This record gives sequence, structure tokens and C-alpha cells, in this order.
Amino acid sequence: MDPNRVFSRYLTTRALLCYKEVYAFYAMTKSHSRPFLREILMPLLPTIKQLLALVPEQQSVTVRGWVRTKRDTKQSTFIEVNDGSCLSNIQCVVDASLIESAEIKRTLAAISTGASVEITGALVPSPAKGQSAEVSVERVELIGEAPTERYPLQKKAHSLEFLRELAHLRVRTNTFGAVARVRNRMAFAIHQFFQERGFCYVHTPIITASDAEGAGAMFQVTTLDLEALAKSGKPVDYDKDFFGKKSYLTVSGQLNVETYCQALSRVYTFGPTFRAENSNTTRHLAEFWMIEPEVAFSRLPDNIALASEFIQYLVRTALDDCAEDIAFFDQRVQPGLRESLEKVVSAPFTHMTYTEAVRELEKSGATFEFKPYWGCDLQSEHEKFLTEKIAGGPVVVTDYPKEIKAFYMKQNEDGKTVAAMDVLVPRFGEIIGGSEREWRLDILEQRIESLGLSKEVYSWYLDLRRFGSTPHSGFGLGFERLLLYITGMTNIRDVIPFPRAPRQADF
Repeated sequence: MDPNRVFSRYLTTRALLCYKEVYAFYAMTKSHSRPFLREILMPLLPTIKQLLALVPEQQSVTVRGWVRTKRDTKQSTFIEVNDGSCLSNIQCVVDASLIESAEIKRTLAAISTGASVEITGALVPSPAKGQSAEVSVERVELIGEAPTERYPLQKKAHSLEFLRELAHLRVRTNTFGAVARVRNRMAFAIHQFFQERGFCYVHTPIITASDAEGAGAMFQVTTLDLEALAKSGKPVDYDKDFFGKKSYLTVSGQLNVETYCQALSRVYTFGPTFRAENSNTTRHLAEFWMIEPEVAFSRLPDNIALASEFIQYLVRTALDDCAEDIAFFDQRVQPGLRESLEKVVSAPFTHMTYTEAVRELEKSGATFEFKPYWGCDLQSEHEKFLTEKIAGGPVVVTDYPKEIKAFYMKQNEDGKTVAAMDVLVPRFGEIIGGSEREWRLDILEQRIESLGLSKEVYSWYLDLRRFGSTPHSGFGLGFERLLLYITGMTNIRDVIPFPRAPRQADF
């Protein structure tokens, strides 16, 4: 078989190869005329995850990582090392005979929690409970010290609040290492899902002059000297600004990706978005990532089907490929997490209109902090009640009042509602929001005018309706909200590496 084809298949169908597979591939390409294939794979030593997947047969291995614990006994020294490739550490055992060396003794004395090390030895069966293999150490090198008196992450429990102040170090803990691995796998799975279905990935701009939501909570971008302007007392002349007009950080890539939808049919964007809402809740960030697909010739039922398949695909991938980390979250963070995720994968999605949902809430007799009524924006407590008490599983709510939805959503024939849909899941509430887009020029223009928006600003968007307009639909999934749901973490600032929120822009 052509090694190039093998390598291509490896890239597109499997993200994680154990060391045996990599070595087998290397052996097959050893005499091949393209040595760059070997150079791509072989400079990287096997990770701890790959080592733990091997059958221990006294093979020589090298471990590089950070020390989690070091324990001394009369006979041996036990060093637990983690490199972030998995939740599990690998135990490295330094026998008493090796400790007799003065150099080794000095090295071991300097090793403490947090230090980086390189350890070489033999991979052998482990007699200890809960691990199949360990390293019988032959050589140990201290790469970087972490003095106990100054390193803040000693072997003890740390609160999430404390760790938020150490965003540059918290990923070394079990919890945040697990979050990072799940985040990585979900990001890759998002691209896999769309690429496997013929979608084209589009990079939409971060700087914009339009507000996709019509909400106005946007960060302004300017190169004007604000201090000089404040002293002068003169009105701002945006013609002298960098872009010659008011410009902002985008709140959504949707409007821009719609332009490519009307040429490439199936598109998606996955990138950072920004909202200047002065909110300090556990579910809001000022900077976050959004996934926004858009499909031409797609109506609301098609959109619902795609969104349902999408969320089930992501949850199933997390359960299959992040099993160790999900088990950790299930045990330490959110008991029952795995069971709740499995139900989303297997359960049918109940469909109901917004009107039906409000009726169910009103007749339930339940006490809510926010009383439900037709025309209200459904709160998280309403969404959880619908999924957990009414439907007993995921729910898709459609046909919301137009007053509480964005201007670009297609108006229904009743004149009161729009062809919107939200996907709700148990334990969380809304996880996906989308709609069929208003593709009729005259109705979209009327809607823009009624909301006091500028037709001039949205002229390019209206052009899509002037020239070859098609029915189309799409949705948005907040990446960090997906991670909250899959990991069971309760604060959105704990599922993004460096959270940005009001008065928080450290690191």
C-alpha cells in the first residue's frame, strides 16, 4: 500500500495513534523514497498515554513531563510523572541501588512537585493496584526546578476560585488538564463533522461595522487618541479613524458566512466572537468561540435535523474518545454526567412550538423565579423544566415571537412568530439557537426599518436577497457552553484557557 495514502488516512480518520502504530508506519516507510514522512512522525517520543497503551515487555522508554508526586521509601523512590497527554500519571521507580550514586541522590533531592524531568528506563509490569505498567528507572534528569516554597500548586486540593487567579498554571491540575483535552477533541470533532458532510470552512472577519444581533453590546475598535479627544471636548470625527467609520469586534460571523453560503451551499465558521455585556454570571464571557453553519436551500426542518445530529455526534465523540476524562468529571465534578450524556445520544428529540412550551409551563403548576407567559424570553429554569420534567430528554422549541428574536429570522405567515429553533438539553437548557433566514427582500427591508437599523450598513447583506436569493438556514453553538455541558463544569470561565470578562483581562 502506498505510504502516502496510509498517512492521509491516518490524518483524516484517526487523531490518536498508539506508539506501536506509529512505529509500524515508520517501519513501512523506512525504505520509501520520501523520507519526510518519517521525519514528521519519529522526532516525537511516545507520550505517556501511548506508553500506558503498550504491553510492558522490558522495552527501553523515555518519559518527559512534570512531577505530580515524589515518595521516598528505604528501598526505592517513586516519582509520578504526567505530560498532559492523559489523566493518568506514569510511575517511575528508582531502585535503592541507583540511589547510591551521589549524582542521582542530588538530583532526586532537587525534584519536587511541578518540576520537569526526563526519565529513561525499562517499561515493566507494575505490581501496584490500578496501573498495568511502570518505568524501572535507569537515568533521571532534572530539567526545570519548581521550588516547594514558591510553587503554588502543591499536592493538595485547590478551589476553582483560587485556580482562576493562576490561569497560566492551572492547566497542570487534573481538572483543567481534562478540560483542555476535551476542548481539543471537541474542536477537532466539529471540523470532522462538517468536513465529512461536504461543508466548506470560512474565516469570517473579527472586525466589523455591523451588529449581527442588533443588540449593540459591542467592543469598539479605534486608533483615535482617546485622551486627546477627551481633553479637546470636540465631537469624534470617525472619518479620521483607521477604518473611516465606527468599527467593532464581531458578535457573530453569521452574516458574513451567509455570503459564502449563497455561493458554496454548505459552509461554517468557527472562531472568536465578542460581547461587551457587563455580566458576571457563570454563563457569560466577553470573548468566546462560536460555531455557525449555514446551508443554502435549507428550511427549518432541515436545520433542526442538522443541529440534532450535530449535538449527538459531538456528545458521542466525547464519550468514546475522552472516556477517561469524562469518568473523572463524572466522579469529581458532576455525578451522573456520563449517564446524562448517554441519554442525549440515544434519546429522541421532542419537538414543540414556543406556544406549546409556554402552555406546558403555565399548566404545570410549578413555581418559577420568572413567571412564564406568551412573549417572554424563556429562562434557563424554563428550559430545564421542559427537558427534565415535561419531555424527559432533549427538546427542540420552534416558532418564537418575532419581538424576542433577531431581525434576520424568517417571519411566519401568522405575522407574530419567526421560523426560529432552539435545542434544549437536560441539566443545561439551551445549547443551540438557530433559524431559517429571511430570504425575501421586501420583508427583510421592512424588518430592518421597523427596528431602526440602517439599510445602508446592511446593503451588502440585502444584496444577497436581490441577486439569486435562496431559502437558507443555520444555527449557532457557543463552544464554551458545549464544553460546560460535556464536562459538567459550572463556570464558563473554567472551560476557556484565558477567560475575558468585566474587569478581567489578565495574562
